[in-house]
Amino acid sequence: MKKTGTLNAQLSRVLAELGHGDAVVIADCGLPIPAGVERIDLALTQGIPSFTDTLAVVLSEMQVEHALMAREIREANPPLAGQIDALTEGGIPVRLVSHADFKTLTRQARAVIRTGEASPYANVILYSGVVF
Repeated sequence: MKKTGTLNAQLSRVLAELGHGDAVVIADCGLPIPAGVERIDLALTQGIPSFTDTLAVVLSEMQVEHALMAREIREANPPLAGQIDALTEGGIPVRLVSHADFKTLTRQARAVIRTGEASPYANVILYSGVVF
């Protein structure tokens, strides 16, 4: 049995397979997942697991070069935007795009991690960096 880190086998595998520039999406339970993009469905019920809990776990294991969010989150969901800012503080630049552009960019992701989050615009694209 694995002692530490992500216990979800599918998520652990995807994170281990990432190369520089690969994208992973952490999504609320309503974001459409494009055909052909791997779905890692963690959602159990509304709110479980939460977006921020999932983001914290992924950030603990993934070297992130930069992140991308829908700009609409700032107005529609300020508490969650603040939580994302707090978790990415200290070196992860976050860029904002329209929600329409965000959904288009998810087509290029290696995987979409679906959480149980049920609040507006609770989505982020994380772009893999390198540890050297």
